[in-house]
Amino acid sequence: MSCDIRICSEGAVFGQPEVGLGITPGFGGTQRLARIVGIGMAKQMIYTARNIKADEAYRIGLVNAVYPQEELLDAAKKMAAGIAKNAPIAVRNCKRAINDGISLNMDEAIVVEEKLFGDCFETHDQKEGMSAFLEKRKEKNFTNR
Repeated sequence: MSCDIRICSEGAVFGQPEVGLGITPGFGGTQRLARIVGIGMAKQMIYTARNIKADEAYRIGLVNAVYPQEELLDAAKKMAAGIAKNAPIAVRNCKRAINDGISLNMDEAIVVEEKLFGDCFETHDQKEGMSAFLEKRKEKNFTNR
């Protein structure tokens, strides 16, 4: 649950079995699960200690996608490559905007977003990305600066 993006194979099983052991989920289990799937679903999963299968995990938003086992690694690599081809500073700033803004009210979160958006305009990667778009070229020379 600590990952930005979660994918799994069709045979994956998820659960929070701790209450059946007389303890609570640790390492952020109660907090992360509630933020990912919503409070009601998190309480149901935690209180019942019931496991769910991959299709249910997808339906409730615990995972972003489900693949056959033999396709999982290739799908993960393809997604990672798609992310890696983008401007690293912009990807980092998006992650920071989401992570920092999620606990704020909307007005405060927009301020965080605006700052990180503006920071991108001080980078080579922004200039390269915009130039490539205007020149209608697919290749971009992002340098992480």
